[in-house]
Amino acid sequence: MTQNEIETILTRQREYYAAGHTLSYAARRSALRKLQDALRRHEADLSEALRQDLGKSAAESYMCEIGLTLSELSWMLRHLRGLMRRRTVPTPLAQFAAHSFRSPSPYGNVLIMSPWNYPVLLTLDPLIDALAAGNTAVVKPSAYAPASAAVLAQIIGECFPPEYVCVVTGGRAENQALLHQKFDMIFFTGSKAVGKEVLRCAAEHLTPAVLELGGKSPCIVERTAKIGLAAKRIVFGKYLNCGQTCVAPDYILCDAAVRDELVAALQKEIAAQFGADPLQNPAYGKIINEKHYRRLLGLIDPAKVVCGGQGDEAALRIAPTILQDVTWDDAVMGEEIFGPILPVLTYDDLDAALAEIEARPHPLALYLFSEDKAVQRTVLDRCHFGGGCLNDTIIHLATSAMPFGGVGDSGMGGYHGKAGFEAFSHLRSIVDKKTWMDMPVRYQPYGTLKDRFLRVFLR
Repeated sequence: MTQNEIETILTRQREYYAAGHTLSYAARRSALRKLQDALRRHEADLSEALRQDLGKSAAESYMCEIGLTLSELSWMLRHLRGLMRRRTVPTPLAQFAAHSFRSPSPYGNVLIMSPWNYPVLLTLDPLIDALAAGNTAVVKPSAYAPASAAVLAQIIGECFPPEYVCVVTGGRAENQALLHQKFDMIFFTGSKAVGKEVLRCAAEHLTPAVLELGGKSPCIVERTAKIGLAAKRIVFGKYLNCGQTCVAPDYILCDAAVRDELVAALQKEIAAQFGADPLQNPAYGKIINEKHYRRLLGLIDPAKVVCGGQGDEAALRIAPTILQDVTWDDAVMGEEIFGPILPVLTYDDLDAALAEIEARPHPLALYLFSEDKAVQRTVLDRCHFGGGCLNDTIIHLATSAMPFGGVGDSGMGGYHGKAGFEAFSHLRSIVDKKTWMDMPVRYQPYGTLKDRFLRVFLR
């Protein structure tokens, strides 16, 4: 799509929004219902596209993408009227007589840029929130997941005219053309490097942005953890989608006293969940492309492999891999892994381990396995991260009741449910000042009596 075509779409969307077509409760509910119906009709198409792009099984596609998207839609439909309602807030006595309230207002025309690793969920979840908030939207799915992008374009084209929601496909040229336009809000999910470019472009137009990035999310296993259960949940969270999950445990930091037991349990769980030869498991998934496949192989130090390490270049698959005796200086600790490689580091002193985590960029997630409540409190108090779990992995993002987002290097802003509605809304503060009386204390000339009144009201 050319820059002129993109500019034409934006002009039409601004006109559509200005005409008020997206603002009413009925219009927003209708948009969400259309999307819900289309998702159900095209479930098989989406599942097949996810199999082509990422090797996902039908069960994983529904559990982690289609089903979660439908869950967000259902939540939003149930709560939409309440979210749109103005909220009364207390009025200071000095402003008597008046009624104060907060009123959500759509930003207007928004840009949603989504990644390739969860192309359905991470495209449609923010779109749901944007539509519920009353915006028009331009959606830019990743070129790395072309089958999913094609089905998403078909679904959105069936549901909405392009002046309401438009899908722009393509690669870097289209990304740059979009980022140099003026939007009212930008929502981006992807890498930190691209996130910086998005924020630079947004700054040129003073456009607010939500950035959902990533980082090296630690998984701390403390000596009181239930090791068998911890291993089961870590293996699930780490190797889901072949490790290509922004909130996957990036590395394990465990008490040295339980390392051997934990590594043995992890190996047992890999065999239990993926079979004796995961590369032959049709439900395991694959790496998105050859570039990332080769990058990941380069992070594996053969001398430190205790499980896995094998690759199948033709199928773009890397077996679930565990590395032992890893240090902070190893190549695998120098970047976000985003693949099925799990380094295991150890600590002797928890305080020192937490200091190591805090000395690095704040991660998108943190996981702690511990039965000690004091340890849980210490970790939550000391560490900065987007979100996480105690005694589990990744499930904190699978709810519309809590915001999902990063902090610092892992992003800014959050969404899902109410937080998502508010992310795509400007919450206006309004004072409805009554006209049946007017307190004269604020008007000049000022004197002793007015000064006394002011000191009564404002303290």
